[in-house]
Amino acid sequence: MSRSQPYTVACAGGLVTSSNAIDLLKTPGVATELKNFEVSTKGGYRRINGFTKFGGGSAVQPSGSSDTILGVFPYADGAIVCVSDDIYFTNNGTSYLQINKLSAGGGDNHTTFTGKSATARTGQGQCQFVLFEGATFDYGEVIIADGANKPWAFRMEGTGALNTRTFFTEEITVDGTNGVKYIAIHDHHLIAAGVENNLNTVYYSVYNDPNNFTGTGAGSVTISDQVQGIKGFRTDLIVFAENSIHKLININDSSNIRIDPITENVGCLSGYSIQEIGGDLIFLAPDGLRTVAGTARIGDVELGTVSSNIQNIVSDLAESINLYTISSVVLREKSQYRLFYTNTGAADSTQRGIIGTLRPNGFQWSETRGLEVTAIGSGFDNNGIEQYYHGDTNGNIYQHDTGDDFDGTKILARYTTPDYDYGDLGTLKTLHYLRVSMATEGIVEPDVQIKFDYNSTDVPQPTDLFDLGVINPPSLFGDAVFNTNKFAGQNNPMIRVPLQGSGTSNNFTVISNDTKPSYTVNGLYVDFIPSGRR
Repeated sequence: MSRSQPYTVACAGGLVTSSNAIDLLKTPGVATELKNFEVSTKGGYRRINGFTKFGGGSAVQPSGSSDTILGVFPYADGAIVCVSDDIYFTNNGTSYLQINKLSAGGGDNHTTFTGKSATARTGQGQCQFVLFEGATFDYGEVIIADGANKPWAFRMEGTGALNTRTFFTEEITVDGTNGVKYIAIHDHHLIAAGVENNLNTVYYSVYNDPNNFTGTGAGSVTISDQVQGIKGFRTDLIVFAENSIHKLININDSSNIRIDPITENVGCLSGYSIQEIGGDLIFLAPDGLRTVAGTARIGDVELGTVSSNIQNIVSDLAESINLYTISSVVLREKSQYRLFYTNTGAADSTQRGIIGTLRPNGFQWSETRGLEVTAIGSGFDNNGIEQYYHGDTNGNIYQHDTGDDFDGTKILARYTTPDYDYGDLGTLKTLHYLRVSMATEGIVEPDVQIKFDYNSTDVPQPTDLFDLGVINPPSLFGDAVFNTNKFAGQNNPMIRVPLQGSGTSNNFTVISNDTKPSYTVNGLYVDFIPSGRR
């Protein structure tokens, strides 16, 4: 009888969907399916966190009805929410203060402000937010653009109960009565673009006065392409257009300010995909996710594609971009870029997203399923803690990336390896056992599925899942909880699973579908027995 042989795989590389099965034999640690997993900055593949309603069991909808959330942004000790024709602020998720009301020049107290009539944000669309941090502001001034109305500025002062604070609001006139779609803060100026009737023009405010577009130091520049988004990058402002990308330089030097082209061959599909991560800008282009990077030569910029491993996924998204609401966010503590594309007419379970974790050798990717995100925002609260919120089509606000389920719904997570031939595709192998290295954050019970010979119908396939059993979190002195943690729970246990079945190759799928805590798959160890050539 042949002796058993070992095969070890470290989980690394993320999702790869653009390579064929034979090519993947060279990279056994990547995944061919990585849904509701994320690439961990510590290595391995981690099942993602869930989301919970902001306000918990007492949470209410901002507008009191199931209106699609158009924008959400962490601010002060709560969040600003745009929905229907209105804007709200909440610091608890259980009650909302309507803030699309014009205050007096010196601000209004709570009683005066709540007694005023609302200024309707008629036709309000998907919203963008920027924060201008004045030297004397408690929380900074938030400016909101919605594509249909003038930008709205909101500032709140005071640290006590909400009814003791002072509120400052105003509409910002950029170009007459025209609405503004895209905004950014760059070098102490408010930048506005996507202005109705002037879609090729970029406007900038007076220095240190984001509410003034007519005074000294304000101005505008026009390019030959329709602007799709704007974002500050180092000392320049990057202007993303439909078919080109430009940079605005010398914004504070009126005699030398100008727009220089970066490329005339690459454009941006959605301004809502643009984010800064790792000192770089990432955006969705027609040919994939790209970055705007500064080269070694001062003032030079280069563009690079970073999504080649998932090119077919991104290409499908680009071809059907008009079907989706695009939103994106950066989770700084995880060095992670998340892009969500939501079809508001489809079921929640079909909604999709892309997660890119920035690792030392570049982005590694995975997917989300079942997260309906119509708006998402991140920012630091008044305690300096970064918060993440998202909204959906049912008018709900959620704390993003928290909890063990999708607001009570199970998280279906799947990680599938490439097919392994163990060095010889012509030899039949009988699987003996599998060891899975896992790091758990609570008691979990994932399963393993096996498919032989590229899931061939000519080979008997195991119909049952192989149970990994109950995996306990580590019991560490000082951290373990009595009657919760189990004695002798290990930090990264190697779970042994007896296997059955034979083939010339096989893959493994780690599956969980529950509301249990997250876990990380670090690697696999396979023990198999060669049993002759075929």
